[in-house]
Amino acid sequence: MNPFAYLFQDWQANRQNFKGQLIMFLFRLLQAFNKYTITKIIFFPYLMWYRLCVEWILGIELPRKLTIGKMLSLYHGQALVVNKGTIIGENCILRNSTTIGHKKLADGTFSKCPRIGNNVDIGANVCIIGDVTIGDNVVIGAGSIVIKNIPAGCVAVGNPARVLEEKKP
Repeated sequence: MNPFAYLFQDWQANRQNFKGQLIMFLFRLLQAFNKYTITKIIFFPYLMWYRLCVEWILGIELPRKLTIGKMLSLYHGQALVVNKGTIIGENCILRNSTTIGHKKLADGTFSKCPRIGNNVDIGANVCIIGDVTIGDNVVIGAGSIVIKNIPAGCVAVGNPARVLEEKKP
């Protein structure tokens, strides 16, 4: 397998979206450098440059410890925040102003982060917080707040998000 294929695995998912292609390339490069302590030390300037450019200037927070499957598509990547403990499956779509992460519990501790399945389409201004699981082939409508599990093959909308319809296989 071509070692550079890893860096370009999201290229097709973001076709005609140079910003999405660039951000995902820089993220995959960051993950490649993050694998070993020696590469973290050697490429420390890149790690800082990534934080400055992608997180601070472009406003997209994709931390280096984040787990993302291949073919992630970023639409209008602005104000996108994903917690480092989140797991995102393959062929997913993330839109602008989306927040995905843990929540603070009543006892002062933090919950686990969300786990998002494959082929999930997340609308603009969606908030997914807490220890939730989103199944495969789910569509989450714009402006939804997800605080409970969503089964596979559903369309979920609202605040809090509820299953609007189940797709037939």
